[in-house]
Amino acid sequence: MTDSSGAPSYRALFATPAISRLLFGIVVARTAATMSTVALVLFTLDHFHSPELAGAVTFMSVAPGLLVAPLAGALLDRHGRSRLVVIDYIVAGLACVAIAVLAFAGSLTPALLLLIAACNGLAWPLSTSGLRSLLPMIVPPELWGRANAIDSNGYVIATLIGPPVAGGLVAVAGGPSALAVVGAVYAIAAVVMTGMPDPRTTSVSSGSIIRDAIDGVRYVARNRTLRALGVAISLQNVGGGILQILVPVVLLDRLGQGPLVVGAAWAITGIAGLVAALFVGRVDTRGREKWLIAWPLFGTGTAFALLLLPPQLLLVLLVLAVIGFLNGPMDVAMFTIRQRRTAPAWMGRAFAVSMALNFAGFPIGSAIGGVLVAHSLELAVVVGALASLFGGLGAWLLIPEKDDR
Repeated sequence: MTDSSGAPSYRALFATPAISRLLFGIVVARTAATMSTVALVLFTLDHFHSPELAGAVTFMSVAPGLLVAPLAGALLDRHGRSRLVVIDYIVAGLACVAIAVLAFAGSLTPALLLLIAACNGLAWPLSTSGLRSLLPMIVPPELWGRANAIDSNGYVIATLIGPPVAGGLVAVAGGPSALAVVGAVYAIAAVVMTGMPDPRTTSVSSGSIIRDAIDGVRYVARNRTLRALGVAISLQNVGGGILQILVPVVLLDRLGQGPLVVGAAWAITGIAGLVAALFVGRVDTRGREKWLIAWPLFGTGTAFALLLLPPQLLLVLLVLAVIGFLNGPMDVAMFTIRQRRTAPAWMGRAFAVSMALNFAGFPIGSAIGGVLVAHSLELAVVVGALASLFGGLGAWLLIPEKDDR
């Protein structure tokens, strides 16, 4: 860990060596990721006219990574993070370009689209877990709250930029061109992250990559906090996956809006979360993380249920704004409690497994959402709202008040 004598302020954070470059790389990569998610859904809806396929593509772009996350975590602990992060960005960029080329050539089939999405989905734990475990190794512990606020707002900035740009590109140039641009943004992220300093850490290793992966799963299973986050956040992400399919269908089919409006609607979540995350980053969250996770989940479920009202553009934007606002403090609290309650030698494996558990609900929600939305928007809303509400209940009941490692 890096020591710092500076005050725990945002100025002290940006004085930390390599942090500005790391955060810039994170923002570029997440912008590419948010562009990719929106562009893929809009492309699939336009090209194949199938909400079910859009949900399946979203599922396949995430689910394979959940299966290999323990191995990815073991690799991160044993071989460092920066290089593996770059590999993921290269794979993601090539996947987007491949879909674009096949679409331009008229050779893209649903099976090929799902296969490419699955190949891309295998590598994402390398970057998400790698960056999330690299951050507390570069930043001193007293600055973790502020670093996590900036990290959370990296998602916010990416959400402000990525979806509107992706929606605009799809509207003006078409889905294949939008995906080609996403591939180029991933390439920029790979260049930024190439050669990033990678602090050495003492890793607890058995000498076997398989055994290390299994040990990572066991570590998370025995850590009450990480186990509780896996339940609460994965349930919330079921709702997020449903929302990812629900919003474009409502805006495009029910309200007659265009792809640009879909992108702008997602940007609303980023605008709403920006100030909330920065404010929470200035607050000492120790002893408060549990409630900063549980109450926003209850609020998210309640906001989600508002979509049962007759669909209107302002209503959809209001719901997304509320969800984005609540997501800011929840992210900061979740990142911070996971860092504080994970031993440094286990961060690669533990973070990879924990984040995979947390995110497991998203592809499930997307797959379910594609089927539900095609038959009943109201049922999709009910399932999404209940998922978030049960996630809040899980956080309230399962997250320990104190670190009990």
